[in-house]
Amino acid sequence: MDSERQYSTAPFFFQFFTMSSALEPIPVHRHRWAQAFAFNRNSDLPPAPEITSPGWNLLVALVIAGSMAGAGLMRSYSRRSHSQLSCEADCVCDTPKVPPEKGDAILSPGKGGKHTSIDAQSVGRRNVRRRSALLATIMLLLLCYVLWFWSRPISAALEVFQVYQPVHPKHGDGILCDEEVLLVDHVFGFSYGHPFVGYYEPPQCEFDTVRINLTVTSRGRQFDRLAHMYLGDIEVFRTSTAEPTANGIIWTYVKDMSQYTALWKEQQKVIFDLGNLVNDIYTGSFNVSVTARFSKEENVRTPSMVLPISAQNSAHNSSSAFMVPAQEAKVAYALDPRTSRAVVSVSACGQSTEEFWWSNVFSSDTDAFDPAVGELYGYSPFREIQLYIDGALAGVVWPFPVIFTGGVSPGFWRPLVGIDTFDLRSPEIDISPFLPLITDGASHSFELKVVGLEVLDSGEAVISNRVGSYWVVSGNIFLYLDHSADEKFPRNVMFGQAPEVTAPAPTLTTTRNLIQNQTGFNESLAYSVRAERTLTIKSNEFVWSQNLSFSNIGLFNQQGLSQQTQQQTSGIAFSGRLGDGSNLNELNFEYPLRVNTTYGHPNDGLSIDAWLQRGLKMASRTGMPGISTYTLASGPVHLRTRQWGQSSYRSNASSRNSTSFGDTSELFESNAVGAFYQRSVRAVNGSVVSDSDNSL
Repeated sequence: MDSERQYSTAPFFFQFFTMSSALEPIPVHRHRWAQAFAFNRNSDLPPAPEITSPGWNLLVALVIAGSMAGAGLMRSYSRRSHSQLSCEADCVCDTPKVPPEKGDAILSPGKGGKHTSIDAQSVGRRNVRRRSALLATIMLLLLCYVLWFWSRPISAALEVFQVYQPVHPKHGDGILCDEEVLLVDHVFGFSYGHPFVGYYEPPQCEFDTVRINLTVTSRGRQFDRLAHMYLGDIEVFRTSTAEPTANGIIWTYVKDMSQYTALWKEQQKVIFDLGNLVNDIYTGSFNVSVTARFSKEENVRTPSMVLPISAQNSAHNSSSAFMVPAQEAKVAYALDPRTSRAVVSVSACGQSTEEFWWSNVFSSDTDAFDPAVGELYGYSPFREIQLYIDGALAGVVWPFPVIFTGGVSPGFWRPLVGIDTFDLRSPEIDISPFLPLITDGASHSFELKVVGLEVLDSGEAVISNRVGSYWVVSGNIFLYLDHSADEKFPRNVMFGQAPEVTAPAPTLTTTRNLIQNQTGFNESLAYSVRAERTLTIKSNEFVWSQNLSFSNIGLFNQQGLSQQTQQQTSGIAFSGRLGDGSNLNELNFEYPLRVNTTYGHPNDGLSIDAWLQRGLKMASRTGMPGISTYTLASGPVHLRTRQWGQSSYRSNASSRNSTSFGDTSELFESNAVGAFYQRSVRAVNGSVVSDSDNSL
């Protein structure tokens, strides 16, 4: 999603030239054809419907009103001048008549005589009136322009938003600490390899709660971009941008960051990485502001220490996320022997050929429709992120299918963006069963891998350690220390003992059916993947268990121009201390997804018709320790959100005209930290047509 340099193979009629470096054709993912066509072939047109700015209507109305007022003034002064002349010429007026000087000829007006009452003074008055009327007209027009100019930022900016449970900070006399700190205030123009770097000083008060406010504005033409916020080498926030309009957009997102209180207590280097490209085609910059509010609210227990699973590039003022598979996502640490609980959070999302991994095919079928739509992407639609500790599998993550705001069809995502677009969740793996092994004072390795599937010639499906390019991956190790324990006599007395790991290979089932038409070309491709995995890791004190299920049914027809995807991911995880059933956490989740797209290229143009249904469900009985990076709350959580809609895009290359339609709805229900929140929204063609919420 980040730039055209990340795209891969595309059909011949969707090869576009970029303006960034060498003029070479840049292939584009099929789910971003609308963007590429609008930005390059119709570079003067937006990829989605623009919101008509009231500013232009206001300008026209004010100019017309000003012109009419000016014309009225001119007519008024003209009538007054004409009345004065008529009075002097034809009637007995109050103006005294001046007797002729000696020698003057007295002639009638018809014979060349003149009215001595029409003197230079009356002519001067008429000129003054005309100049006054002209000046008044100019002033009115100037006022019209000023009013229009100052109304533009207010009337033109479109507010885009993600539906989520609001984070309400506490205020008032009962709060012992209530401080706000500006962390980021930066414009990201041409910013690849040039993140914002700042320095943070903790507030001079005791706090246990931290909430950040991210506000972004943008105007112009731009892709959606991925962004990361780091405290040193530790990624604490992963977000993405909406796609701007010519009139501008704005959005705000508030996030609880109390899980990182141990970091906020110390000085930090703040790195905000938002790689962006600006030139004569991609014109939109992103104006980013991040503030942090600190308070003392007697919040839940938070980790004593956070360690990164990252490339650790903060010393070079660079982003620390790994790019997998090009980089090995591996680190090593000697953990504090007083550690009583340990949890790893995993941040991972696909980009470029892996952005829409859920729509990929088997590697043997990537050229199935090459004459018509170009190369497809392989390694199947199944992905798994694996965590290894000293080479032993410690847990897995089956990722949520994030769809960024330029994905599938841009008309879906304005002003209502996709699920988790502004806050990509980080699933958690409880590694407490490994504590006797990894707290012995020696260095131990932590590694993250992304795997797919390969289908052998025999038809057997096996885990593939190779995937496409690329995944953005990082992780954090949250350590909870028992400060009552003595470092010389730590709590983990069974040093060096590895946990019992029961992790058989997943059960994989695949089907495939390729059909040719009478001319010998491939007409349709049907395929399916089913996967089941169970995993249990147990020590004398702790247990971590996962039971996961995945299915993906895909169909290409019309020689690859139409694609249907139906995917279901679900799972249940148990973690906690053995023998303490009341504190054993149970987490359930489901990720349903259905996407249908049909592409065409009439008259060298592009047509897209798409519809989708997707959702996110989760329920946690007790919650992980602290503020979960996955449920985004502490304690029990019940969340259910569902999006559905349809979108179309039409572009004509010869006339350079494009149209886009979008109709998206979302129903969100959440019960977290004892607070219930419900919201139902529908957006059509860039405007919210219905919006209701309910909170208890």
